[in-house]
Amino acid sequence: MGISDKPQVVNVHVLYTEDCPATPPTIALIHQAAAEMSLSIQLQTTLVSSPEQASELRFLGSPTILVNGLDIDPSARSKSAYGFM
Repeated sequence: MGISDKPQVVNVHVLYTEDCPATPPTIALIHQAAAEMSLSIQLQTTLVSSPEQASELRFLGSPTILVNGLDIDPSARSKSAYGFM
């Protein structure tokens, strides 16, 4: 197997707030989609707990999903109304 044949790892980062009911099913769906697509993923989760952290992480709402550093919602990439509630 050559270097180009090595499976690429996709970095998935889930940002969420405490008690967000959508976070557990979202994480399960990420794992399911990765398995169905035979993708190798590195999943990171971050609990967002302050307005400063929300701004720093470009957190728009819970959950926010970043794939290789980009929000999965293209329209969110240009927004700057970060917040924490």
